[in-house]
Amino acid sequence: MTDVSLPRVSTDIHTNDQAQARLKARYRSEFLFKSLGLGAVLVAAGFLVIFLSTIITQAIPAFTQNYLKVSVELKPETFNPRNATGAELTTAVGAANFDAVVNGAVRGYFPAATDRTSRRALGNLVSSGAPSILRRDIVANPGWLGTTRQFYLPLDDSADLYFKGQTTDTEVTKGLGELGVSGTSGQVQLSSTVTNFQPLLAAIKTQLTIVRSNLQRDLAGKERVAAGQERDIAALARAAETANGPARDNLLGRVETERRQLAATQNDITQLRQRIETLTQRISGADSVETLDNTVSSYLVRINGGVIKLAQVQSANATGEVLIPPSSTDVARPGAWEIVRIVQPESNRRITDREIAYLESLKERGLVERRISREFFFGGASREAELAGVWVAIVGSFLTLLITLGLSFPVGVAAAIYLEEFAPKNRWTEMIEVNINNLAAVPSIIYGLLGLAVFLNVFGMPRSAPVVGGFVLALMTLPIIIIASRAAIRAVPPSVKEAALGVGASHQQAVFHHVLPLAMPGILTGTILGMAHALGETAPLLMIGMVAFVVDSPRGFTDAATLLPVQIFMWADFPEQAFQNKTAAAIVVLLLFLIVMNAAAVFLRKKFERRW
Repeated sequence: MTDVSLPRVSTDIHTNDQAQARLKARYRSEFLFKSLGLGAVLVAAGFLVIFLSTIITQAIPAFTQNYLKVSVELKPETFNPRNATGAELTTAVGAANFDAVVNGAVRGYFPAATDRTSRRALGNLVSSGAPSILRRDIVANPGWLGTTRQFYLPLDDSADLYFKGQTTDTEVTKGLGELGVSGTSGQVQLSSTVTNFQPLLAAIKTQLTIVRSNLQRDLAGKERVAAGQERDIAALARAAETANGPARDNLLGRVETERRQLAATQNDITQLRQRIETLTQRISGADSVETLDNTVSSYLVRINGGVIKLAQVQSANATGEVLIPPSSTDVARPGAWEIVRIVQPESNRRITDREIAYLESLKERGLVERRISREFFFGGASREAELAGVWVAIVGSFLTLLITLGLSFPVGVAAAIYLEEFAPKNRWTEMIEVNINNLAAVPSIIYGLLGLAVFLNVFGMPRSAPVVGGFVLALMTLPIIIIASRAAIRAVPPSVKEAALGVGASHQQAVFHHVLPLAMPGILTGTILGMAHALGETAPLLMIGMVAFVVDSPRGFTDAATLLPVQIFMWADFPEQAFQNKTAAAIVVLLLFLIVMNAAAVFLRKKFERRW
């Protein structure tokens, strides 16, 4: 036998330069793929963090509320003048003038506030719903009559936002020299031994410079508009010269309209130029008296327990209006008085300087406390932001989801069992399966239109009731539950049913005693996820009119109610900052609901999960 020598294969085929280049290219491609995947995850996580941080940051102020502590003497002659007893006592107490009681309690802290302006400012500090809250507490406790009780009344939303730092910033500067005041009421003169007010003049002129720059920008825009209008007028006039009949009359009419608009624009230009000229003169007068108006920051002087709002300022002297009377006209020593700058001009905020002075005085006396907002967690719809709450929406959501679950779960599971285990495989069942898959992708607003047409217009069911919302959301959730349940049933190994049939069980017994228990974790998971999806829907609820202004909690399935998504939608339409905060807070509550429901799905899946 002859030995055959095999060709010698080079042993460096996987280690030569070409192989090393291919290996590096493969590693580079793998690294690039991993980097792109990690980058996508980080970008998604970054957007999620930004979203949650923005929502939570804006929502935090809504979870608390500032309250004014007032002491009210519950005189029987005020709250029960007829000495009623029994059931009549509740009626008598409820008929008392609680507006006067609240106003009297607040004004008692500032006995010198006797003029109309001061009384109006004090009335604006407390919520307009404070008398109703006081009435509710006293009617519920008639035994309090004849005693003096302390009540915590919610502040108005403007006052509340001021304490939360969302209205304006304040800057406090201690006085350096001695300061004298000429009186304790009306217009007073302030005189300092040093130039305490010189920084005020510099800050005011800086603000005036910014205002002038804004006006100059507006002037440039108006001038561009006027130039364009002049070009349009010239073009229309040339076109009118060559036109005849109605076309010419139409062009001449447009020319007159453009000329009137040009005249209005030129009038605005003239006013802007005059304002710019006035500001220029004020800015250039470095040592002159500067008059403070509501277009610049406000300055308050605290001296001898009083507050004075500055109206005119020089380097060492000033003129102001007494907001809170000082206790005396004694000269204040250095450091015993201070200047408070309210950064935001009074014209750009809802709260006045006088109201701020009263609020700061109440806070210094310990009469203002910040607590968990009971109105937000236990209140209903209200046009006053400080009284609006989510409790009614939570109850309405619970009742609606209860109806949704009671309808969609048994029907959906039964339909899934029938289609998967008992229905014959023919053209009709295939068409039903296709329709179920298509219904799961139908926009939710279509279900709202269906509910409006059928449940409200045909059956005459009550509008804005949880029963109607539950029916509509059940229709929307039903395809999702059917699909999830069928998938869970198919996931059970066929050997389980075959083993049951092999030992003599009927088909029905094999399905309900063996297959269904093993599929229940997946069925419950799909059901809860479908319910969570239904909880976040707004469009179908709007179509069936669940936008009622509901103040009290619904007591049944047919009472008027609203849901959390609808409440969020309604609050988001309000321009007030307090409502924007409450919108974000309601979103946080809704997210917590969804997190709890998803956690419940995970728990049930783990609890009922069986291994085979």
